[in-house]
Parts: sequence; C-alpha cells; structure tokens
Amino acid sequence: MVSKILYDIWLLIQALIGYNLVLPLFLYLLWLIKRKPGGIEAPNNMPESDYAVIVTAYEQTDTLPPVIESILNLNYKNFVVYIVADKCDVTNLKFEDKRVVVLRPPETLASNTRSHFYAIRNFIRQHDRLIIIDSDNLIEANCLTELDKYFSAGFVAVQGLRKAKNLDTTYACLDASRDIYYHFYDGEVLFNIGSSATLAGSGMAFKTALYRDCLEQLDITGAGFDKVLQKEIVTRGNRIAFNENAVVYDEKTSRSDQLVKQRARWINTWFRYFTFGFTLIGRGLVGFNFNQFIFGFILLRPPLFIFLVLSLMFMGINILISPLMVFIWAAGFICFVLGFIIALVHAKPDKRIVRSLVSIPKFVFYQVLALLQIKKANKISVATTHYSNKSINEVK
Repeated sequence: MVSKILYDIWLLIQALIGYNLVLPLFLYLLWLIKRKPGGIEAPNNMPESDYAVIVTAYEQTDTLPPVIESILNLNYKNFVVYIVADKCDVTNLKFEDKRVVVLRPPETLASNTRSHFYAIRNFIRQHDRLIIIDSDNLIEANCLTELDKYFSAGFVAVQGLRKAKNLDTTYACLDASRDIYYHFYDGEVLFNIGSSATLAGSGMAFKTALYRDCLEQLDITGAGFDKVLQKEIVTRGNRIAFNENAVVYDEKTSRSDQLVKQRARWINTWFRYFTFGFTLIGRGLVGFNFNQFIFGFILLRPPLFIFLVLSLMFMGINILISPLMVFIWAAGFICFVLGFIIALVHAKPDKRIVRSLVSIPKFVFYQVLALLQIKKANKISVATTHYSNKSINEVK
C-alpha cells in the first residue's frame, strides 16, 4: 500500500512538470481553431488619446538619449515623456522638447512601481493612458497608434511586441529566441484563444485609472511588478490584449555575468509569485471564467530551463523504473521541440538566432548558476546593466 501511494505521488509530480512540455502545442492547436486573422481594426478618424510615456532609469543614463529620440519621433502628438532618473546624475539630461519632463527623486526608490507612481504624482496633466518603457528600449513610430486600436476596442491593458535591439553575441541571440517563444505562446496565442497575454515588464500600456487601481496601494520591491500587475488585472475580470504591431526594441543580455544576475532576479520572482496561478485557476473554475482559468496555468509554469532540466532528470530516472514512462517523456520532448520550432518559423527570425541554438546547453548552464543565487538575487543588483546604445535607425 505504501509503495503504491509513493508511486502515485511520483506520477503526480511528473505530471505537474510534464504538462509544460505539451501545453504550448495544445494552445497552438486551440489558436488554429479560434484565431481571427486580420487583428483589430481602428475606427475611422479616431482621435488621439493622451498618453504618459514613463521611462524608468536606475543609476544609468547613457542609454536615454536614443530612447527619447525614438519616442519624440512617434507618429503621434498627444503625449508627455516622464523620465524617472532614480539614483542618477541628471546633469547631462537636457532636452529642448517641452514634452520631455526629467524627474530626479530626492531619495533612492529602487523599485519600478515606486518610479512609476513618482511619475504619476508629478504628471503635468491627467493622462488617460500610460505606457511603460525601460531605459534600454527603443519604440517604433507607429506604436501608440497601434495601441489605440486595442483601447478603442474596449481593452484596458495592451502588451506590445518586444523585439531584440541587439544580436551581437550568442547570449543575446539565445535570449532573443526565448523571447520569440514566449511572445508567440504567452502573447499572440493566449490572447487569440480568449485568455490574456502575459506582461513583459515594458512595452505595455494601460488605462491610467486601471494601473492606479491595481498597484497604488501596494509597495512592490525587487523584480516582478509585472507579475503582480497581470494577476490584479485578470482578477478584476479584464483581459490583457496583445498587439504584435506595437513594437518596442529591448536590449538582450549579451554577457554571461549580466545573464546570471538578471535571471537570478527573474527566477526569484517566479518563486515569489507562482502561487497566483492557484488563485486564478480557482476563480476561473468558480466563476466559469476561461480567461482566469487558462491564465492561472500559465502563472504556475516554471521558467523554461527549470522544467526542461527536471524533465530530463525524470526521464533518466524512469530508465531504471518504467520503460513506458521513458517513451511518454520522449513524446513530451518531441511535442515541446515541435512547439518551439513552430514559434521560430512563425517569427521568421534572424539567421544569427537560428545559428545560436546549438549553444542552448551553455545558456541553460548559466541559468542554473542563476538559480543557485536566487536568495540574494535582489541584493546582487536592482536593475540590469545596459551596454547597447543603438538608435532606432540602427536596429531596424
């Protein structure tokens, strides 16, 4: 009896990890059935809304000039840029355009949401919408126009597409391939089957009232404010839209030390917030809410490298226990690889990204190192150090 109970627990543990291998392919099949080609069209003569473009910087300001240049070149007029220069020297941050407001908090904030609300409290007027941009991002000229399409359709939160700003190293290319995978399944596929896109930390826009309602009473430190925000939005019965044409270019990690520090913070974030998934699954079941139910499973999913490493370990253990389970695990890996290939083919990536895939084991190794540092993740560094200083014309 005891051995049967232990074996059943062993099977349950495997199932909780193994479903992550087949989930992308399952979602893709749903997407093929439910998607509506063509996206959302904007009504004719749609007036411009009023945006606050919040750009957060921590300690570094050298990447800001090209960021602001890309924003000021938007095919849009009705916006104000708020640079929150936290713990920064702002001596050289001089902009002639009156739509750029430089804010230097008197005390170190060391928090994304604190910076966002510092900007909100210093708005020169009440903006209907806000978009969050990192200090390493560049924004395409039609981004706000594209976001307007989804807001006009009734959505209150929209995640844009984050493309790679740099592909200068193997690490950057592998980081970009990871983004392609997540943007396809956690963005385009999830949204088009009737759930919500996950938030990516930047390149995301909200009704200002919604953002304040979700986070103003919370003081979130460390990484992961986007995890809390998406949970709050979906809990309120809203869907997060995904618009692949609202493009923001994001710097990919190009160095191993940069990768380890960044991933340590991200992995720490998953352990802090994955239980949100149980809450949303429960709400979805009780309220018959498909959006909450599916999104809950996405929040439970471990980081990519964790469930891949665990799956390999379980498959190896089953060589000694159950040949049938080895076959099932092998089938799961085939499903995952097929799902990954589908995402890459859909994105039509740069050839450098495809060539970098042979270095995936090295990329996983550094993320395992990051896993070993999660307890001190937010002490190692508050924000990722940026090295790319390209302009929008250099990345397009």
